[in-house]
Amino acid sequence: MHANVGDHLVIHGRNVGLPDHTAEIVEVRGTDGEPPYVVRFADGRTSLVFPGPDSVVKPG
Repeated sequence: MHANVGDHLVIHGRNVGLPDHTAEIVEVRGTDGEPPYVVRFADGRTSLVFPGPDSVVKPG
């Protein structure tokens, strides 16, 4: 997985009926764009994320 600041991380719902979560990547802490990422969710929360296989990066 590779990301840049300003890209969006989409975390797909793990169970049927759970919505996807989208967050803006505000800091890349890994080397060469690799995780972990500091992300900001729509409600203003920020979190350090180690994305799993249920996540994708979309260009910002």
